[in-house]
Amino acid sequence: MKNSVLIALVTFLMILTSCDDCEDKACFTPPNGFTFELVDKTTKENLFTNEIFNSNEISVTNLADNSNLEFDFIDEDDVNLIQLNSIGWETETIEVLITVSGIDILNLIVDAERTSEDCCEFTKYNEIRIENAEFELNEENGIYTILITQ
Repeated sequence: MKNSVLIALVTFLMILTSCDDCEDKACFTPPNGFTFELVDKTTKENLFTNEIFNSNEISVTNLADNSNLEFDFIDEDDVNLIQLNSIGWETETIEVLITVSGIDILNLIVDAERTSEDCCEFTKYNEIRIENAEFELNEENGIYTILITQ
């Protein structure tokens, strides 16, 4: 009986102590967003800057349920980008279709795993795939340049 009480007390203290280890850490890392620049494949001109595309005609759809996915359109200094920040907040596999003016631009498939380690929560991307589009990824800024043939 004494051993059981002692084991329970030691286990309780270990749990209590391990919780205190994380108490002092303010560690939360949001998932990396996905940023796309749509350019003419030949001229490398941004298709929103040269007004071939209109930002009011962007649609981002979650293909699992055909719901609209939130996105931001960044239009500063003739740099026009589509940014998705709602992927990876939870463990999920998602397929997204981006269209502009009714034209399918790309399919984005993401397998995201929300996890924690050493008291810090973060997103691990098991797979990121872009289909139905030619693209280049700038490793420094994380922007996907989508090359569109007109």
